[in-house]
Amino acid sequence: MSRIDEVFASLQSRGQTAFMPFLAAGDPDVSTTVELIRLLAGCGVDLIEIGFPYSDPIADGPVIQEAYTRALGKKVRLQDIFAGLAALKGEKLPPLLAMVAYAIVYRADPHKFAAAARQAGFSGLIVPDLPGDQAAELFAIARAHELDLIQLVAPTTTPDRVERILKSSSGFVYCIAVAGTTGVREALPHELKTELETLRKKTKLPLAVGFGIGRAEQIDSLRGLADGVIVGSAVVRHVGRLSAAGASRATVLDELTRFTKELTAAAHKEQVGH
Repeated sequence: MSRIDEVFASLQSRGQTAFMPFLAAGDPDVSTTVELIRLLAGCGVDLIEIGFPYSDPIADGPVIQEAYTRALGKKVRLQDIFAGLAALKGEKLPPLLAMVAYAIVYRADPHKFAAAARQAGFSGLIVPDLPGDQAAELFAIARAHELDLIQLVAPTTTPDRVERILKSSSGFVYCIAVAGTTGVREALPHELKTELETLRKKTKLPLAVGFGIGRAEQIDSLRGLADGVIVGSAVVRHVGRLSAAGASRATVLDELTRFTKELTAAAHKEQVGH
């Protein structure tokens, strides 16, 4: 079992949902990203998704796009991220997942990128702009380096494509809650329940829902339907305030800690009747 498999198996045995926050690497700088990983780990999160800044993200909404723009404006490079994470070696952390554009992976060479990601402490890769049903080669490379390759399934993904995508998936399936880009929504779509139930029949992999989630009550609504929840824009919005003029770093970090603990607690409520 991979580290990601172990996390989901442990939580499922207790009737709990995995909580997975997202950070944009290098926003406001790499050293702060390292500090934030430690902060989130201390809040009891189960996995941490690290976004690699890219100028043309495929599905990120304005909050994450702005975070990437800030990082790129400071000339954050791939090697800076890997080198920064080296400071965490040997620390007790949840599995780290790299959310990275395939253009970055391809330019670095997929074999070299996978090796560097593993060396930096990553447990899995999420490559949103590589069509899932064309990912067999990268899947094999990832597995050779003991990395899971997490695939995305959207509400618009056709049943035959879902079948092909699942053949190159491991760790968990990233279930996109809404068609469109990332960002907190007022409510999750009613069709999501049916989509998750249908997907559950097709795979034994855990199902983690992302896009649109940012409140404890939304996590509550997914209990028993999803094995994990991914929260991106709501976390990145807190972090973005570290770059704002006049923002108190201590206050921002305290607020992020409270927010993270609230959502982690919501995810870790045991399922009734478990």
